[in-house]
Amino acid sequence: MTSPRVTVVIATRDRRASLLRTLARLDGDAPVIVLDNASGDGTAEAVREQHPGVQVVELPGNAGAVARTEGVRQAGTAYVAFADDDSWWEPGALEAAADLLDAHPRVAVVVGRVRMAADGSEDAVTRKHRRAVLGRSPAGPDVLSFPAFAAVVRRDAHLAVGGFSRLLFFGGEEHLLALDLAAAGWQQVFAEDVVAWHDPAGPDRPSPARWALQTRNDVLVDWLRRPLRVALASTGRLAARSVRDPAARRALTGLLRRLPEALRQRRPVPAEVERRFASALRPLSP
Repeated sequence: MTSPRVTVVIATRDRRASLLRTLARLDGDAPVIVLDNASGDGTAEAVREQHPGVQVVELPGNAGAVARTEGVRQAGTAYVAFADDDSWWEPGALEAAADLLDAHPRVAVVVGRVRMAADGSEDAVTRKHRRAVLGRSPAGPDVLSFPAFAAVVRRDAHLAVGGFSRLLFFGGEEHLLALDLAAAGWQQVFAEDVVAWHDPAGPDRPSPARWALQTRNDVLVDWLRRPLRVALASTGRLAARSVRDPAARRALTGLLRRLPEALRQRRPVPAEVERRFASALRPLSP
């Protein structure tokens, strides 16, 4: 048997039942590392009991998305596939991603096609990736965004740019990582034959608290990596909305609390990367 080329890394917190379903569906040929963000529901014990081949790392506190980077550090393979505790990879998907990464050494991220477990349909991000092509290369269509649970990354590239941001913690953290990889000269591609399945454990629509977290981080990314005019404009829109919207006020408060550190970490990306990122964010016409 050949050595595995991909490790699956899952960060989780207090979603034991969902995580156990995910682990039961993952291909047993790939090593799995679970990063437990200080769960209080017995997650770590249940995984060790029901899936003894899975490596469990218990973190002393909730590290958010940064937990995934700890999993990348501990992985013993050249490539790492992220999964959430409510997603899994289709059999053969990780081999296809590893083949593509082997063949194209400047590719840092293979972004998979996402199918919904409820009915087999494709999610909105996948439909957008297929239609909004930023360019093509022998490796495939270029993209500049991705959901983490549908991404297979080159371990060395991920660690070289610092992985996921402690400042963002959780929510939209993939945008910043995608920008940092692109600024460092790495390619990110969409692959039709790399399929991730998603069975969302949460509500269909984000709660006001989740919207506030996502929005706070989207604007923080503008301050961290995008032109000043973009950051000022997005902050102004959020401030205007905060007058009447409690969730927007919550996002603005969180933004202002973190803004001094964001300014210390500010490194605007090259103009070409910004152009491509702005294009990726633009809504597609029907």
